[in-house]
Amino acid sequence: MIYEFRTYDIKPRMLGEYQAVVDKALAGGRTKYSPLFGYWYTEFGPLNQALHVWPYKDLEERRKIREQVGSLGYWPPPSGPLLAGQASEIVFPAPFNDEGIKGDQGPVYELRIYTYGTGDIPKVIDAWGKAIGERRKHSPFIGAWYTEFGTLNKWYHMWAYKSLEERARVRADVIARKIWPAPGGPAPLKQENKLFLPFPFSPLK
Repeated sequence: MIYEFRTYDIKPRMLGEYQAVVDKALAGGRTKYSPLFGYWYTEFGPLNQALHVWPYKDLEERRKIREQVGSLGYWPPPSGPLLAGQASEIVFPAPFNDEGIKGDQGPVYELRIYTYGTGDIPKVIDAWGKAIGERRKHSPFIGAWYTEFGTLNKWYHMWAYKSLEERARVRADVIARKIWPAPGGPAPLKQENKLFLPFPFSPLK
């Protein structure tokens, strides 16, 4: 299984128009060809960004599906004039992810992106695997993924919260009780985060 993280920079004041264009295109049947994991827009962090995440069996399935939907006439959505930039990254899921997660988990989603030292990702997976069971009791764990192409040694993880206040409370609690960060894992070299809200058409709300 692979996941494609597509990040689009939307021109200022165009978010509503972008939402309408994508909503119409998705209604045409894009998800009949492969499922959409989630579709969000930034509320904190880099503004006017949209993140959509698509799972595929492998790179060959991704190629075939993108070729199929590209001939339909409604996908990709005609959003080009609304965009200032696009980026795509292929990531692999951590072995402890719940691939079937969906529904009302948020509405606040935090994506944290860590960069680790060479050879550290297996150590992260090991440490998280031992600790994630307890951590996920405190807020929904959406998933963790790591890069094998492009910029290496990156670790994505996403969490859902009912509000910003719940996020602050949960994080303070798990840190104080030494539940999290995962004990025994290596320290990242770099950290960044983004807070998202879901579009109405996102499978994860």
